[in-house]
Amino acid sequence: MELHGEPDTNGSPFSPHGGTLMNQVTFSAKPLIQLGSAPLLTKPAARRLLPTSPAMTVLTDFSQVAPQSVDADTPIDETHLKMRFSGVRLLFVMDHQAHCVGIITSKEMIGTRRINLAMQQRNLSREDITAEMIMTPWHKLSAMPVAQLASLTIEDLVISMETFTEQHLLITEQNDNHELRIRGLISASDIQSAVDKEINPVPRAKSFAEICQVITGHDL
Repeated sequence: MELHGEPDTNGSPFSPHGGTLMNQVTFSAKPLIQLGSAPLLTKPAARRLLPTSPAMTVLTDFSQVAPQSVDADTPIDETHLKMRFSGVRLLFVMDHQAHCVGIITSKEMIGTRRINLAMQQRNLSREDITAEMIMTPWHKLSAMPVAQLASLTIEDLVISMETFTEQHLLITEQNDNHELRIRGLISASDIQSAVDKEINPVPRAKSFAEICQVITGHDL
């Protein structure tokens, strides 16, 4: 016997071809609102941390925020534009196997020392200088495992970095295949902004060594 839309024991209708038809519910459309005045924008609340806050709270976590990078053979002027448009002060330099071979910071982009040195050593014009030629290579970078960072407060972190003259600290972890990868980044200036020690006036920290002096209450 053929069933033409007859319900089964559960009240579900069947199609003539034996397939179950989805119950359809009709919703009434709600009218859109018209703005009565120029609106404000919701913004995240500014973080106000203490030196005793967990150090993980100042981590730029690449599992949550995509890192900014350039290919190793990218010309430096294009690299500079990428940094400006991305609103970052550090770019990761990548090879064609997706490995991070180094980093470039705004210091190298704004300054001319490394660029001029690369031009002289290679006898090239500025247009031929690439990111790889002026980057800090991976074997000269310092990093901290994320498990170590997780055990520290902000104050612990900056005191342990009091002789570290760079502005950025790389945070690493191992993936499921036990390969080393960069999990995130911590900036000395981000720490200073988050902690907001209200030292008046507050000099801008240019390295972890300087932010250590700010956090511990010493003059820069």
